Amino acid sequence: MGLLSRLFGRDAHRAGASDGRDSAHSAEEIGQTIARIASTIPQLKLARQYDTRLAPAIRATLDYAREIVAALPAPRDADANAWSSDPYIHAFFATCDDVEHAFGRSHELREWFDEHIDCGEVYAVLGMDMAERSVLGVAQQEGRTRTDVRQTTVSFSDHRVRIFGRTEADLHDEIVRRIVDQLALEALEQIAGDKSRRDALEQERALLKARLQLLERQGAGMHAMVSGAAPADLAEVARLQRQIEENERHLGELGFKTEAIERQFDIVQRIYADPAAQTYVTVRPLRLDRMNVVVDGTATQPAADIELRIARIPANPSEMRAFAIVRFRRADLPPAGSLFGDMSRIIV
Repeated sequence: MGLLSRLFGRDAHRAGASDGRDSAHSAEEIGQTIARIASTIPQLKLARQYDTRLAPAIRATLDYAREIVAALPAPRDADANAWSSDPYIHAFFATCDDVEHAFGRSHELREWFDEHIDCGEVYAVLGMDMAERSVLGVAQQEGRTRTDVRQTTVSFSDHRVRIFGRTEADLHDEIVRRIVDQLALEALEQIAGDKSRRDALEQERALLKARLQLLERQGAGMHAMVSGAAPADLAEVARLQRQIEENERHLGELGFKTEAIERQFDIVQRIYADPAAQTYVTVRPLRLDRMNVVVDGTATQPAADIELRIARIPANPSEMRAFAIVRFRRADLPPAGSLFGDMSRIIV
């Protein structure tokens, strides 16, 4: 099975959109979501009836996001004890001490606990980079121990904890909001790219016209004195004129400036109408031994089957990050001084 297998929601999302099923989202939820997007993209409010026209696309995004969170597995306890008993936590961290250190280094987690003093635990998204390496290792083959067996190892790094909830349901709601926000950022990037292209074309047109005017003046003055120079100048003038015409054609494709607001609205609407084109979650099944070596069903060493969730994050460049839903106790948070006390010496 491939690295990005069993895409969650993409086919189901498109099927749901095509069969005309009604969304279960209330008008209040739709309105709040549109207001959230408009706070990130203020120019959206300048489009005529933007909220009414955008509502169907927002329903599609919320449906899709809910499908994603509904397919997530139950939270896993993230602590030193779980490292020995939970194959997922054992795979994610090299040692049991790394579990608490990874969470202890999260300033966002500490701030969340400071703001929620009544909470003894938090539900969170643990995000990680996943790397696969092909190495030569030790294995039993045909009753013999060999040290040159090609193996694949999996490792996890850059552990981040930034999305939280009091309960699992609260965390799911927050994930939905984060998906909405990420799509808004993608829309902003595309809007900026559209504007940058227009600005570049307008600047190019101004330079081309200035060059054309200069050559025409030079050609007119030189033609009377040095006839041999005129054909080259005329050819350059013709070339520049063709470039100007092509430039103006591209500008025409972008539309007039008065249409910019509608173009920006169209970008936002298109992204939210098909969120699966921007972000999605895939499942990667693996069988790992205790050293994070990928093995098959014939392996004799102890191993466990796990299913990794991998999310595509639309960014520039886009990222693929492994993640897990975890539960972490306040009591397991190490003192801040034990992790950050030597930071000044590291910087120096």
